[in-house]
Amino acid sequence: MNARCILVFDVGKTNAKLTLWTRQGQPLARRVRRNRDAAVPGYRSLDAEGIEHWLAETLADFARQASIGAIIPVGHGAAAALIYENRLFSAPMDYEHEVDASVRASYLSERDPFSETGSPALPQGLNLGTQLYDLERTAGAWPEDLQILPWPQYWAWRLTGIMASEVSSLGCHTDLWNPHKHEFSGLAQRRGWDQRFAPLNRAGAPLGVITPEWSKRTGIPQDCVVYCGLHDSNAALLAARAHADGQDRDTTVLSTGTWFVAMRVPAANTEPDLAALDETRDCLINVDVDGRPVPSSRFMGGREAEVMAQLNSHALTTNYDPQRLIDRIPELLNSGTFALPSFASGCGPFPRATGGWRRKPGDPADQRAIAGLHLALLANASLDLIGSRERLIIEGRFAEAVVFIRALAALRPQQQVFVSNAHDDVPFGAMRLIEPTLKPSSALVPVEPLAVDFSEYAHAWLDHAQRSAA
Repeated sequence: MNARCILVFDVGKTNAKLTLWTRQGQPLARRVRRNRDAAVPGYRSLDAEGIEHWLAETLADFARQASIGAIIPVGHGAAAALIYENRLFSAPMDYEHEVDASVRASYLSERDPFSETGSPALPQGLNLGTQLYDLERTAGAWPEDLQILPWPQYWAWRLTGIMASEVSSLGCHTDLWNPHKHEFSGLAQRRGWDQRFAPLNRAGAPLGVITPEWSKRTGIPQDCVVYCGLHDSNAALLAARAHADGQDRDTTVLSTGTWFVAMRVPAANTEPDLAALDETRDCLINVDVDGRPVPSSRFMGGREAEVMAQLNSHALTTNYDPQRLIDRIPELLNSGTFALPSFASGCGPFPRATGGWRRKPGDPADQRAIAGLHLALLANASLDLIGSRERLIIEGRFAEAVVFIRALAALRPQQQVFVSNAHDDVPFGAMRLIEPTLKPSSALVPVEPLAVDFSEYAHAWLDHAQRSAA
């Protein structure tokens, strides 16, 4: 059994990813699906059916390549599934659904204060509690025995038929968890939602084996074990903790993709100052897989880049000459070209600011260079909000965006800045729950700061951002 492979199923907001690994952490196969919205009346929803169809096809392909002994799901934190009579009661809501203003006002009057949950009031359905509140209205009366599953555990249930909940998914800006008391929030208890969630289990707990139906559908052995699963940013945090030289140092992990999520782990025997977090600037308390509070900050970096330069955010990390962009930066700085936050409005360190260009360059390459600087400036502001110090580890697809990482290193000379494996930290962190002694396949790589003094530019950018957000 120990020689058989591990499969990580990562269902993000933008993409679903399936990766196949040996028990020693060697990659064997990787597939990615661009997610789409589903068409249902009343609200914007996730394409659970389409994801499942792709999952089955890809699992069958992987099963022909290797013997799969374990599957662990990972998912973003702003989705849940309502289950009734062994099926979806309604389509899972997409967090970009715009909740009716009157419903939102009613919900805001009932939610708990930030001091209790560490969950800020976020736009659209980014607080999972908002989605549940709205679904009570749009999906019809809930049957008495309806149950709620967080997004990673929904996929574990689909594969095993066994229901569970897990704390890292409950404790990420959901409004549903009290990280100080390690229990469901007052809101969840008052609404009776706490009784509808499946029993809590550990992220690395084996739930059971794959169902006979899924085994027949995919060719995966019937004794393949499916694990409970976890929140995606927490998987990246687990990966960073595998680097032994950082165990006793204050370390922040900046996980990058559609969302840029900074999670700070203070040095051993020190406690984070949770009371200092600013809920109005997208600071929050995440909860790690052991239930410990983790001071965090976020902004929608991938979306910010796409909107500001009309580019797929992958264009910032692939098929370009980074040195050409770096060579253009001095002239762009002197020209007074700025991209100002926030193009993805309502979130991040400047949620009330209206994004826009000053002297937008016509050359797409110049736009790309400014986008890298812009993301670095946003990340720098977010990191300051959580008191990030000593070590910063950047992971995810923007770890390959050279202008971004080198500009951020230049903005934070007081910190050691590193990049980790650009694509595989989330699955690696998830696999460490199954194989705790697994070591990183490569060392952290120090980031060389840009050899450009743009402190004056950074001060001007911050001044514009703060005045716009006032």
